[in-house]
Amino acid sequence: MATAAAPRVYKNFINGEWVEASSGKAYENRNPANSNEMVGMFVSSSSEDVDAAVDAANEAYKSWRLVPAPKRAEILYRAAELLLLRKEEFSKDMTREMGKVLAETRGDVQETIDMTYYMAGEGRRLFGQTTPSELPNKFAMSVRQSIGVCGMITPWNFPMAIPSWKMMPALVAGNTVVLKPAEDTPLSSYHLVQTLTEAGLPKGVVNLVNGYGPTASAPLSQHKEVPVVSFTGSTAVGRIIAEACAPDFKHVSLEMGGKNIIIVMDDANLDLAVDGAVWGGFGTTGQRCTAASRVAVHKSVYGEFAKRLVERVKKLRVGDGRDPDVDMGPCINEQQLKTVMSYVEIGKTEGAKLLTGGNRLDTGVFAKGWFHEPTIFSDCSAKMRIAQEEIFGPVVSLIPVNDFAEAVEVANGVQYGLSASIYTKDVNQAFAAIRDIYTGIVYVNAPTIGAETHLPFGGTKQTGNGHREAAIAAIDFYTEWKTLYIDYSDKLQRAQIDNN
Repeated sequence: MATAAAPRVYKNFINGEWVEASSGKAYENRNPANSNEMVGMFVSSSSEDVDAAVDAANEAYKSWRLVPAPKRAEILYRAAELLLLRKEEFSKDMTREMGKVLAETRGDVQETIDMTYYMAGEGRRLFGQTTPSELPNKFAMSVRQSIGVCGMITPWNFPMAIPSWKMMPALVAGNTVVLKPAEDTPLSSYHLVQTLTEAGLPKGVVNLVNGYGPTASAPLSQHKEVPVVSFTGSTAVGRIIAEACAPDFKHVSLEMGGKNIIIVMDDANLDLAVDGAVWGGFGTTGQRCTAASRVAVHKSVYGEFAKRLVERVKKLRVGDGRDPDVDMGPCINEQQLKTVMSYVEIGKTEGAKLLTGGNRLDTGVFAKGWFHEPTIFSDCSAKMRIAQEEIFGPVVSLIPVNDFAEAVEVANGVQYGLSASIYTKDVNQAFAAIRDIYTGIVYVNAPTIGAETHLPFGGTKQTGNGHREAAIAAIDFYTEWKTLYIDYSDKLQRAQIDNN
């Protein structure tokens, strides 16, 4: 009688080798569209494993920081080339472990490729400044310097792109890395680290530690030999990370929640606005920090917009993301599905009108997955919980507004400030929105998602702590400025005192 093959066990990557966790334990990674399908087993790490990874990164830092930045960049460029060759393979694996449709996982891997190429280019552009001194025979300039070991804690919704946002600028700047990926999506990080290794990254420069937040993320963020911590996830966990890092004055970048809005004005192209609301609200099953979970619509077009949106959303096909005919995949896990279901009940209790959806899908082809219908509530007050709190699922609240001023007030009336969008043909109104909406990202006549790697990404208020991912802003976070003064006057010159 044939027996099923044992699932593959994926290990930690420490000091250039794939190693078991000290606990000897491993956890299951299953397909959220079909819990019968095992993606693999991943080792479950403890502080002992984190210590080993940090030690390896610290040792590697001694030599890696001295490698000329253009040479570091060449390794990243080779990694980007390999990622390009393996894009389809990695995309399919990502859909298996995360659930979003193949078109989106291909975009996730492409974003990784883009970021890796971009940061490879920065190896010859780690620019400082030169400036005239206020004193004669004196030269003044600034240079960037690396910092050390960077601890990176990444989420499950962009399981390759977000690690690349953090790793590539850190590496090209001369830092070393310990990555702790989300326990729901470790395979994508495995692929990324393996690719970097094959591209020629020296041992210990990047280390991968799998496991859960309390046993792996916490000791990483608290580690005395980790001066830089970058975290993407919920605001609640981000606050814990910040508090853990504060006593040692670590560099901390927090990219957290969002409650993003699309504003639809009375002069908007309604078909275009509906396209944006569908993609913004239900792309990635609403599991994006930039998802458009609120749509504020001018009262004069509110009824027509709601009608068209519901028609479109009812036609969305839910299912396994590997099926090319599917538009929306599952929630990431059972707990996230339960959260979505609880917010649907909250919306009903608050008096919002359920226009479509509202139910778990759990029969037939949906029986083994964590599926929920795409859901729209209308006639929402801006102060309702479903219009204030991050749901991270396929639930959108429609909010009627009287005019532009009220729309901006509604947009700014949440604790988050990541992304916002306005649909209008009035250029004056568009520029006023750009000025007055207090978010890190604003789109005009486009949805709230679609960030590009060469511009800063991040938000205001409880979305972040002032740092930005991607672009040169990321280089700023992963380097320290060093200012240099070279006096060749051969005498004591006292700035400000002798210059008066």
